[in-house]
Amino acid sequence: MEKTQAYLREILSDYTESYPLSKKIYQRIEEGNYASEGEFVRNLTEEEIEFLNKILPEAIEYAKNELDEKRAQQLNEVYELLY
Repeated sequence: MEKTQAYLREILSDYTESYPLSKKIYQRIEEGNYASEGEFVRNLTEEEIEFLNKILPEAIEYAKNELDEKRAQQLNEVYELLY
């Protein structure tokens, strides 16, 4: 989960200036020491889940375009858990 958290923090940092919710999720990742993606997702609010549902598809697509399959896979795992 450590690498996945780093990817999520990187993505969220792009949105923290414009979206306070992004900053809240970023801080949640920083403060929480989640053992798994599932544990992280279970601790999200509905609003946070909705926000991630909006931004993760673009981030996953970007990772695929950059041929970073590991990043795309880990972000996709989180994305799938949001449902």
